[in-house]
Amino acid sequence: MLRKMGEAVARVARKVNETVESSSDTLDLADCKLVSFPICIYKVLRNVSDQIHLITLANNELKSLTSKFMTTFSQLRELRLEGNYLHRLPNEVSSLQHLKAIDLSRNQFQDFPEQLTALPELETINLEENEIVDVPVEKLATMPALRVINLRLNPLSAELGYLGGMVLESLSCLGPLCGSASTPPSDTLQAGG
Repeated sequence: MLRKMGEAVARVARKVNETVESSSDTLDLADCKLVSFPICIYKVLRNVSDQIHLITLANNELKSLTSKFMTTFSQLRELRLEGNYLHRLPNEVSSLQHLKAIDLSRNQFQDFPEQLTALPELETINLEENEIVDVPVEKLATMPALRVINLRLNPLSAELGYLGGMVLESLSCLGPLCGSASTPPSDTLQAGG
């Protein structure tokens, strides 16, 4: 057990060092068995955090992200958090003013993270396979850059099925709308991406 933990720590350190040494705009810590974002990484990346535009923390065991994470990496363009145990985002996600895509699929969100609706550059939201019942359709409709929202395999409320399909049509909602039991007529949805 300790050996596996040591290997995981070494893997994280190696990936962080690669990012720093190559001045990469990407930090890939997918599949590292992380339960939280390591605090020591903030110090190691302090001189390059503004250069990082893509962070992948997919398929870990994260239950939350801190406000420090959001404010430290405020220049992010893409954030990949799929396959974790997240159920909410900190309010400071609103500091990600350049974010274009966020993948929160296969997590444990029960509520749509409404802070995302305040991000002016956000084009793609992936919330597939969560536990979301309700979506702020009116707020989503006012997002200037939003093009794709994936809500498949969420237990959306019956009322949202038809109304959401009509409003989200222009957003290329991947459908049928989220696997809802009450799927709206097919002419109101754009299937695919």
